[in-house]
Amino acid sequence: MMRTTTSYARKKDTREKIELGGLIVKAGLRFEKRAMLLGALIDLSHRLKSDEGERARLTAIGAEAFGYDID
Repeated sequence: MMRTTTSYARKKDTREKIELGGLIVKAGLRFEKRAMLLGALIDLSHRLKSDEGERARLTAIGAEAFGYDID
């Protein structure tokens, strides 16, 4: 039973990483250096902690890219 749970957790983790990588591609950043991408994400993390307006702005941009209606 424990092996099944571990296998499921690994598969779930792998799937999540694949999906997150897909976001990098969708954003048009596939060919950027990994260090730049990590730096940008760390900077974004800091900005989101201090500015809720930025979170809402970026959510709207992302929703539009996915074709979601956020109203």
